[in-house]
Amino acid sequence: MKIDTPKAVDSSDLITKVNTKKRHHWLSWLLILGLVGGVGYAVYYQLAVRPNQQARQTLLTQPVERQSLTLTVSANGTIQPERSINLSPKNSGILKRLLVAEGDMLQEGQIVAYMDDSNLQGQLTSARGQLAQAQANLQKLEAGNRPQEIAQAQAQLEEAQANLRRAEAGNRPQDIAQAESRLNSAQTNFNQTEDNFRRNEQLYNAGGISLQMLNQVRAERDSAQSQVNETQQALALLQAGSRQEDIDQLRATVRQREEAVGLLRAGTRREDIEAARAQVMSARGSLQNIEAQINDTIIRAPFDGLVTRKFADPGAFVTPTTAGSDVSSATSSSILSLASINEVVTSLAETNISQISLGQPVTIKADAYPGKTFAGKVSQIAAQAVVVQNVTSFEVRVSLLDPEGLLRSGMNVEAEFQVAEVKDALVVPTAAVVRRQGGSGVLVLGADGESVFTPIETGVTENQFTEVKSGLSGDEEVLLSFPPGSRPQSTPRGGVLPGMGGGRR
Repeated sequence: MKIDTPKAVDSSDLITKVNTKKRHHWLSWLLILGLVGGVGYAVYYQLAVRPNQQARQTLLTQPVERQSLTLTVSANGTIQPERSINLSPKNSGILKRLLVAEGDMLQEGQIVAYMDDSNLQGQLTSARGQLAQAQANLQKLEAGNRPQEIAQAQAQLEEAQANLRRAEAGNRPQDIAQAESRLNSAQTNFNQTEDNFRRNEQLYNAGGISLQMLNQVRAERDSAQSQVNETQQALALLQAGSRQEDIDQLRATVRQREEAVGLLRAGTRREDIEAARAQVMSARGSLQNIEAQINDTIIRAPFDGLVTRKFADPGAFVTPTTAGSDVSSATSSSILSLASINEVVTSLAETNISQISLGQPVTIKADAYPGKTFAGKVSQIAAQAVVVQNVTSFEVRVSLLDPEGLLRSGMNVEAEFQVAEVKDALVVPTAAVVRRQGGSGVLVLGADGESVFTPIETGVTENQFTEVKSGLSGDEEVLLSFPPGSRPQSTPRGGVLPGMGGGRR
């Protein structure tokens, strides 16, 4: 029997084979463990990590910034014209012409209408004549007397003086001799006529002549006798000289003429000139009064404004507007209604009136124009408060800048008075301010993505931003949104935090 003997085995090869089998076994387990770990991590990532990352990605943040905050006081108001009047004449009368219509814009001093002035034109002419007469009289008195008038008065004085001297000196011998000669001539003529009468009388008695011829001769004798008597009286007067009464009268005439010459040479008295000047002033005043009445018939616009309504047509009888006239009354006897530029009339509580001053900027918003703002300035603050239902308020008027004329009288508006401004303030969105741990603060996003509550001291709130007085440096980012179920309590928007200053005014 043949026995097979095995070959000798190398120990190093056997060890290598054993080690290789062990390595394969360890790698298998390691692969299994890695696969299980990967699956677990994947499950963990899907269930825990990824939702957290998605939540972080949906969080809203905003960096802390610096800006200026404007503090305002709001009030409701209405659009009203600054001035509104019923335009009418000073005196009642007939409207002659109307130059404007409803809706026209007028400038101050522009002629609006003419009233009938026919009854005043005659008075104007008479007043001008009276003034011219008074002025001429004044000029005459101021110029004084002319040299010709003085010379004429002087001549009259000299004539009166000569008459007085002649009367005082009596009649000259030549005059008496001449009178005696006239008397002798008259006596001779009488004697002749007397002789002629006697002869004719004898002839008549003898029937030689008629009675008519005798009467004619008798008339000639009587005339000659009258001439003798006249010359005798004249001679007697010349021999007697001038009567004392005549001399006194002539002396009075001389004195009168002397006074007249003195007055002419002295000129017009100051009192007469002043009286003449007063008459000129009176006449000028009467003329100005008539001219003023005529000027009042020209109706002019007292200020820039809009014709809101017409009340009268040419030919209508209009009367002056009284204090009780209604601006919008259709039965008004005025000519038209005129309204100036519009303004805003608001009512502010007494707690806010101390923050309002003249010239203060105001922003106006109207419901009729959403999203549009109008500028204005405080123009008037009422001096006295108005109490309505135990609420004390003050009327504040705001001048309005509306070049397009969009705002109309009667519109309701909201006025925001800019009472103060905080410059370069550190601010955060008001929505980011929350309440926690008995105080106010914000959630600041950390470097690891986690939010950290940071207490802050708040100031004023305006335009959805709140001032941060302390607690932040300015480099942080604050959270505006929070993971579901983790949002803390927020402060009321625009409110004042307990124990903190500031807030929206």
